[in-house]
Amino acid sequence: MREKQREIIDALKVKPKIDPEEEVRRSVDFLKAYLKKFTFLKTLVLGISGGQDSTLAGKLSQMAIEELRQETGDASYQFIAVRLPYGIQADESDALEAISYINADQVARVDIKPAVDAAEKSVEDNQIQIDDFNKGNIKARQRMIAQYAIAGAKKGAVVGTDHAAEAVTGFYTKFGDGAADITPLWRLDKEQGKQLLKLLGAPEHLYQKVPTADLEDNRPALPDEVALGVTYQDIDAYLEGQDVSVKAAETIEGWYDKTQHKRHTPINVYDTFWK
Repeated sequence: MREKQREIIDALKVKPKIDPEEEVRRSVDFLKAYLKKFTFLKTLVLGISGGQDSTLAGKLSQMAIEELRQETGDASYQFIAVRLPYGIQADESDALEAISYINADQVARVDIKPAVDAAEKSVEDNQIQIDDFNKGNIKARQRMIAQYAIAGAKKGAVVGTDHAAEAVTGFYTKFGDGAADITPLWRLDKEQGKQLLKLLGAPEHLYQKVPTADLEDNRPALPDEVALGVTYQDIDAYLEGQDVSVKAAETIEGWYDKTQHKRHTPINVYDTFWK
């Protein structure tokens, strides 16, 4: 195994093999323990896109909330699934099916388009051009603003969908979908997440669909693997300690190094990794 590979696996706590039932239980208990510790919190809030990660995190959140209600008799524990389209979402039907599968207690829908377009115009009024990639990050951050607004109104915590295959590449928007209060999928790679969803009886096409952040107007539904230049199959194999091609390993390690700032709290004068 490459030295760098071992360093990354240790940092992200990925197991070469998992027991899906055990990992479901671990995530649900983790979410419950968080809410029990911080008794002022009564809800979990999560944006549902219709993809694998939010479907899994949403299902685990709903399970945790239902168990808490049953154990405590407190009906105020609720899970809120949030639809966050930019205007019309191409795979809206998948998002609605995911919410139905999750059987979410509450569903909210916030169209982020007016807020995103207003922010874009306000910045460009200063003769600063917002390109399509930058606008995509504004969309991701606006979605998190909406989720925190709901959480603030509902005594809630925002659930994040970050997992090992995403963390290793930094494939998320800093302070956008990378911002959250609690991340129940952290430690799992992409294939391991599929194993949990299969165990939980999720519709197969929701976790087998091509992963996409779908943030750019000019390149809608751009596959993650195209943007990254490496497949999730290679990423998962790398994280599980298996041999991959030199090109795949170098691509993964390159992403890991240049996105280190995303896996770190805001940098202060005592930090040294950037020197």
